[in-house]
Amino acid sequence: MKIFPFKIPKPLHDALVYQVDSVPLFYDKLHQHTEFQISFIVAGEGTLIVGDTINYYKKNDIVVIGSHVPHVFKSTPKTKQESHMLTLFFSQDSFGPDFFKLEELRELTSFFKRATHGFKVTSLKKQITTLFYQLETASKLSRFIILLELLKILSVCNYKSLSSFIYEKKYTEIEGKRMQDVFEYTMTHFEHPISLEHISNVANMTKNAFCKYFKKRTNKPYFRFLNELRIEHACKLLMDKKTIPIANIAYQSGFKNISNFNRQFKIIKGVSPNIFRKTGLQP
Repeated sequence: MKIFPFKIPKPLHDALVYQVDSVPLFYDKLHQHTEFQISFIVAGEGTLIVGDTINYYKKNDIVVIGSHVPHVFKSTPKTKQESHMLTLFFSQDSFGPDFFKLEELRELTSFFKRATHGFKVTSLKKQITTLFYQLETASKLSRFIILLELLKILSVCNYKSLSSFIYEKKYTEIEGKRMQDVFEYTMTHFEHPISLEHISNVANMTKNAFCKYFKKRTNKPYFRFLNELRIEHACKLLMDKKTIPIANIAYQSGFKNISNFNRQFKIIKGVSPNIFRKTGLQP
């Protein structure tokens, strides 16, 4: 299976694809596809990278990924519970090149604008969840009608963008493989020291070439990306492990000393780790 581009498997004449993933771990390769993706996380949690930004996903999250937006779901391994996700895939011309240009569908324009950088739903989730649970037994016509109902809600609900920057050009398979290797290595080893020399070797590039390459495609230096990944991990620990000292969380997140951890945390989150934990903010 190619990493870039990723092709959604579907019957030849189906314009809309309903997919159920109930697996130990979600597909964890950096990929992009033509189709828009609307997903409901029934069970599971982990890291979600969209474009240049690191996020976390968890049970009951509703996530929208736009067309050709690079992303990866990195499941947190679970021993007792599988990862479970319900998804609808469709492209902007699935129902004809001019379907979404119809005057009657103009109010859906905001959905496509929001999807450009991906987004997570923060309101009206109960309505969306109810529609998702109807999909399993719905006919193909009913699924199409449900999609329109979902798009209407997703055009007006409150939301949080998942990325601030999307590389405009489509990745080639070689580029996708290189970025996948870098992301996968980083997500697997962020708790340990990572040198520029080592990550450049992972990408099979010189240090200077890698720095330019990564920044061009993510709009940020590699070590900013690494620190964001570490801080997001720390945020989750701060909320889930209330009794663990902050210094221990810093070390478990890949920081060698508490002062650097506190500095990076405030740069990225705008508050100190202690205030973050006390205010009950969610990553």
